[in-house]
Amino acid sequence: MPNSSTPVILLGGPSGSGKSYLASKYGNPHLPLDEYYRQISEDGNPVAFPRTAYGEIDWDHSGTWNKEAALRAIDELLETGSTMVPNYSIATSSYNGHREIRSDKGPIVAEGIFLYELLEPLRNKGINVQAYYVDEPALVTGIRRFVRDVAQRRKPVLFLLKRGYALFRVHGADRNKYRERQFILKSKPELKKLLAQLSSS
Repeated sequence: MPNSSTPVILLGGPSGSGKSYLASKYGNPHLPLDEYYRQISEDGNPVAFPRTAYGEIDWDHSGTWNKEAALRAIDELLETGSTMVPNYSIATSSYNGHREIRSDKGPIVAEGIFLYELLEPLRNKGINVQAYYVDEPALVTGIRRFVRDVAQRRKPVLFLLKRGYALFRVHGADRNKYRERQFILKSKPELKKLLAQLSSS
C-alpha cells in the first residue's frame, strides 16, 4: 500500500497557467503528469483518439492521456521513493526515452491539465492529498501559452491558434470542472506562498 503520510499536492489548471513553474520550484519532487500523454501510435490502436471540431486530434481531451499510468507513478513514488517517467515530445506526440524521478522527504507536487481525474481515486486509497487549481485570467494564460508553444515549436502555428481560441472559449467551463471536483481555486501568487510554506515545513 502507498505511504499515506507523504503529502501529495495536485496542481491542476489549463496549459499556460504556471503549474510547471510552481511544481518545479517547490516540489520535492516535481512530478509532471502531462508526460503521460498517449503516443500518437496508439491512435486507433485499439480506439481512435477524440477529435476537435476541425478534425485534429483533441490533445486537450483526457481520452488522449493515460490516467492509469499517472496513478501508478504516484503509487510508485510513495511506495518505493522513485518512478520512471516518460520523456514526452509534444512536437512528435511520442516518447523519447524515460527518466527517473526520486522522492526524498516530500511534498510530491504533481501537475498537469487532467488532474481533475485523479483526486477521487487518490483519496479513495487513503493518500494524503491536497488539490489546487491555478486560477489565472484566461487572456493571460492564453498569451503565455501561445508564446511558449511557438518558442518551443510544439506544434504548427495554425494548430496553436486554433487550439488557443478553443481553450480561451472553454476556460470558464474548465475552471468550474475543477471546482466541482473539489479543487481549491487559488491564484499563482497565493500558491507560491502556500507551496513555499509546505516545502519548508
